[in-house]
Amino acid sequence: MRKNVAVILAGGSGTRAGYEKPKQFMKIAGKLVIEHTIERFQKHPLIDEIAIVSHADFLTLIEEIVNHNSYDKVKKILQGGKERYESSLTAIEAYDEDLHLIFHDAVRPLVSDRIIKDVVEALNRYNAVDVAIPAADTIIEVENDRIVNIPDRSRLYRGQTPQGFRRETIKKAYDFALQDSAFKVTDDCGVVKRYLPEEKIYVVAGEEANMKLTYKEDFYLLDKLFQLKSIQNLDNDPSLLKRLEGKSIVVFGASYGIGQSIVELAEANGAHVHGFSRQKGKVDVSDPKSVAEALRSVYEKKGAIDYVINTAGLLHKEPLNHMDYSRIEEEIRVNYLGSVNVAKESFRYLKETKGALLLFTSSSYTRGRAMYSIYSSTKAAIVNFVQAIASEWEPFGVTVNCINPERTATPMRRRTFGKEDEKTLLQPTDVARVSLQSLLLDATGQVIDVRLANLENG
Repeated sequence: MRKNVAVILAGGSGTRAGYEKPKQFMKIAGKLVIEHTIERFQKHPLIDEIAIVSHADFLTLIEEIVNHNSYDKVKKILQGGKERYESSLTAIEAYDEDLHLIFHDAVRPLVSDRIIKDVVEALNRYNAVDVAIPAADTIIEVENDRIVNIPDRSRLYRGQTPQGFRRETIKKAYDFALQDSAFKVTDDCGVVKRYLPEEKIYVVAGEEANMKLTYKEDFYLLDKLFQLKSIQNLDNDPSLLKRLEGKSIVVFGASYGIGQSIVELAEANGAHVHGFSRQKGKVDVSDPKSVAEALRSVYEKKGAIDYVINTAGLLHKEPLNHMDYSRIEEEIRVNYLGSVNVAKESFRYLKETKGALLLFTSSSYTRGRAMYSIYSSTKAAIVNFVQAIASEWEPFGVTVNCINPERTATPMRRRTFGKEDEKTLLQPTDVARVSLQSLLLDATGQVIDVRLANLENG
């Protein structure tokens, strides 16, 4: 089997996005764009090695990023050229064995495991592989501000990366290209298509989320895609939770519903769990002193706190103009300030253990909903809060994520919405499993969806 080498092209200047520094070195969802991209290949089981091609001015920064994150698959950090094709050539010439080179833009951080897998597997049958998605819009050909042709859209696709090649194939194509004084091409598959016309280029299905960060507007869209990105339901292997054995876990909102299920499942897997709520230990998350005392009591007893989870929340379903200010303030204090208090008071303990904080949002965070405007807006605030402190705490090795469960059969929901078909609702135990598994992720600043459809399919 040939070695699969991912070549991350990070030589862009970022000028088209209107930023002073290259786009790949901007932070999004708690990490640099290039860190997200490297990690997609670092964690993929079919990738054997990674080479990063960068502008000369940023080679030292790339080295620091690789060392800081212990990216052990990164074996080469190469200086690229002014043009994109020069960066590709640098990688091609850095290897002299027959292997697979898989070129990917550093500014496409949401490439999926599925795309990478499909490209690698296709390279076992083809010498050149592209990734593309169908064109959603009608494409027109224009000369002198007038349409001269409207191609059949059913045959038109938008190219993405990664693009994979057998090394000897892409090298041969470039050998011919460099002899052409009129050589001009925008991507590596274009080189193969033009200079090795007999070579068949296989196309793997891309994804809309695998977008390239190019313009300033793209940054806001990519940020939202990260915010909405699902790490859906994780792995259903029950043995995974055995990694929690002996860990010290603090759960706020532990009296019933999801919080109670988290406590029971964690204890069943050997964790030392300490549950608090207004009923259990009379701990009110809206009171920072109450939260601080609860955490202090656990630390003094166990000597460490590995994970902190806050499930406490309130939902008053009624129009804003009918709500008393006391109810508005209570909902904000519990739902938003409660999470702020838990986070702030937990940091000193989680920093010691390089642990994890887990908060909870709701499917209503993506759009304010009539009849529960305060609840929806506090849950949207949680997502932004998680992303912000994930970035602040990443240098300390502390991960921060939030769970976004669909409608769940909890006492709070029954009080608010009455009797519903149980088949349409998640069970608290399902959400508890995904919540505990998420504590074991390296990812930070993520919204982790728990969806009934995925549980049924998985």
